[in-house]
Amino acid sequence: MIWGAIIWILLDIYIIFIIFKSYKQNEFNMFWFNFGKYSLGWLFKLYYPFKVLNKVDIPKDGPVIICGNHIHLMDQFLPILNINRPIHYMAKIEYFNNKKTRWFFKLTGCIPVNREIHDNNAKEKALEVLNQGLALGIFPEGTRNRTKEALLPFKFGAVSLAKKSNATIIPYAIKGNYKFRTKNLKIKFGKPYKIESDNLEEENTKLYNIILELLKEM
Repeated sequence: MIWGAIIWILLDIYIIFIIFKSYKQNEFNMFWFNFGKYSLGWLFKLYYPFKVLNKVDIPKDGPVIICGNHIHLMDQFLPILNINRPIHYMAKIEYFNNKKTRWFFKLTGCIPVNREIHDNNAKEKALEVLNQGLALGIFPEGTRNRTKEALLPFKFGAVSLAKKSNATIIPYAIKGNYKFRTKNLKIKFGKPYKIESDNLEEENTKLYNIILELLKEM
């Protein structure tokens, strides 16, 4: 009975903590985003004890785009657990079509992207997120890199959205493997910056080189 009461008290305290963290966060489903982050985050770190290099302070408000390379399904968790802002990730529409995963991606505020077409609807939703002064997560490669190359060619979505919304870009790189109690999984953040020119090809190359240099440094 005593242990049951203690567990209920701790659970109540935890729920109050999540409500407090979600209070005044003007975003949809932030309770569930924070619930997942703080409930599953410690399990993730226990299973994949990754290292954080060069963690930077990002703007506490205003639009930001979190950009990094993509090597594994779990990649988005490393930025989420190290950035003190909710991140709306763009995710392939297949996750939303699958009944087993649809609920999770909807509750965490992800944006579905149809990679088979030029998905203007997804871009409009992403721009809406940024125009509200929120944080957007993008993998510029567009898909997981299963090749021996350091990076796949970058698509223009990240720099294009940054230009249209005047968002700050937060680059990062992930290196290592996702194995139980791994010893080499790392994430390194680069310096936040904004798009400076109207030449999106030039800006896309700049972002590519920044993330490539972060990988080399690791």
